[in-house]
Amino acid sequence: MARIIAVANQKGGVGKTTTSINLAASVAELDRRVLLIDMDPQGNATMGCGVDKSAVELSCYDILLDDCDPAKAVVRPEAIKHDVLPSNMDLSGAEVHLLEEDDRESRLKEALVPLVDSYDYIFIDCPPSMNMLTINALVAADSVLVPMQCEYFALEGLSSLMDTLKQVRETVNEKLSLEGLLRTMYDGRSRLTRDVSEQLETHFSDRLFKTVVPRNIRLAEAPSFGLPITLYDKRSRGAQAYMELAGELDKKYY
Repeated sequence: MARIIAVANQKGGVGKTTTSINLAASVAELDRRVLLIDMDPQGNATMGCGVDKSAVELSCYDILLDDCDPAKAVVRPEAIKHDVLPSNMDLSGAEVHLLEEDDRESRLKEALVPLVDSYDYIFIDCPPSMNMLTINALVAADSVLVPMQCEYFALEGLSSLMDTLKQVRETVNEKLSLEGLLRTMYDGRSRLTRDVSEQLETHFSDRLFKTVVPRNIRLAEAPSFGLPITLYDKRSRGAQAYMELAGELDKKYY
């Protein structure tokens, strides 16, 4: 049965989608069966895996609202070693429709039931806000991986996110745990970066990934080619970091 991990942070621009794309690809390199679900209407994770979001016939919208067989919405992009459940702007209207449903928080969880035995890992790329789409991801997930930059405002956002996770555990998903905090866009030359990193090590040492993802131009370039960093430039520092993260994560479960 798949380990379902939501990649979430209420703050945008922290490397959430970059992490979703590249962690999924890196774990697949370990010969694990992986599904990446794009729950963001922007469809950036979809495009970053080489899928044309404007051309998809079935998407997350369909499995959330139309009782579509989720297996029919899953695609395997050319050259990519894992599956993708794509998204596009259609999903932006899903939240309004979900509010009319009695089981609105658990539609994704229910939709994934036929898929969980087909994968070792399911990663969910969440929107950068705490809306009904994110809530669906958190209800479906076993745990949450939180990418974050080492800056002052990130610490403030982390406190808010921890409160949200606590509320979700107390109301709709008691099994939800914190998979870990991932330091992204790390620049060791910055005093602020080092100071915030030290604070994270002090307060979240048991939930802080040892892997640190550096600022890396190759990571920024890869999505425009529709490729994860492991295929775009496997020798880059970014690729090495995400492979290390994949190994660190995988050791916990296999």
